[in-house]
Amino acid sequence: MTERSPQRILGESPALSDLLDRVSQVAALNRPVLVIGERGTGKELIAERLHFLSQRWQQPFLKINCGSISESLLDADLFGYEPGAFTGATRLHKGRFERAHEGTLFLDEVGNMSQALQEKLLRLIEYGEFERLGGQQTLTVDVRIIAATNENLPEMAAENRFRADLLDRLAFDVLTLPPLRHRHDDITLLADQFGIQMSSELGWEVFPGFTDRALEKLSSHPFYGNVRELKNAIERSVYRWGNELEPIDDLVLDPFHSPWQPTPETGFSANPSEGFSEQVNRYEVALLEGALDANGHHQGRAAEALGLSYHQFRSQLRKHGLIEKKPKASI
Repeated sequence: MTERSPQRILGESPALSDLLDRVSQVAALNRPVLVIGERGTGKELIAERLHFLSQRWQQPFLKINCGSISESLLDADLFGYEPGAFTGATRLHKGRFERAHEGTLFLDEVGNMSQALQEKLLRLIEYGEFERLGGQQTLTVDVRIIAATNENLPEMAAENRFRADLLDRLAFDVLTLPPLRHRHDDITLLADQFGIQMSSELGWEVFPGFTDRALEKLSSHPFYGNVRELKNAIERSVYRWGNELEPIDDLVLDPFHSPWQPTPETGFSANPSEGFSEQVNRYEVALLEGALDANGHHQGRAAEALGLSYHQFRSQLRKHGLIEKKPKASI
């Protein structure tokens, strides 16, 4: 019997509420479920909720990322192996399907599973049967499968990159998680929760909250990394702020932002004070001058290096006032 409890899923937005209602509805059924969502949307949390709301909640909940290990290791981890199945296999190893008997197995990134493993998974879902690597005995298990992906599995099936019959078995029902940018009402709630947790980790007596300006900045950010990106941003901002007495006003949404960011070899970098056309012109000049310098100011070779005809190259030189430019004489 497991004593683990599911992590709480925070949010009050209509999109999340609708999803959780569907989770509660399908959790009671002993059928596979496919969970789809962008990275960081909480697919594993949904899988946990499906397990703990089911009749299997007292039995094992195991999980594995199908995209993080090689095909051979994934095969051995899922189905187990007998002694002598391969070099180094000196004892019997029960795979995750056996250890999840009467419970739930969560297969994350199932779209990365090889065709051979897809076939073995299909057989297990249909008949509950499999063999360990190197084994001759057919074993039977009772496991509920919850699979997750951020791939377009129907498209992959149409291109023969994922078995269509396996997709049919996995997709008894499909739960598609809403990205955070469509859960606008939840951003502040989640930010406060992550801020409180980080303040506690830092040993602060209180969490000072955010200024209105900071909350507006949070609300306008797209968060393509979803809840995971938001959590990182809040924790980073709290610890960098370093002041539990003042509301947090400075958010560090992009940890890579720096005035010392390396620039391309052309020397081009965006200048916020310039308009779009000015920046494009500056970049074009850098490309033209770089091609001329690299080819000894031979315009034919410079044009070829840029994939332009000679006349196109000359036209660009005239456009930017470079037609009369000569290399500096050496002294």
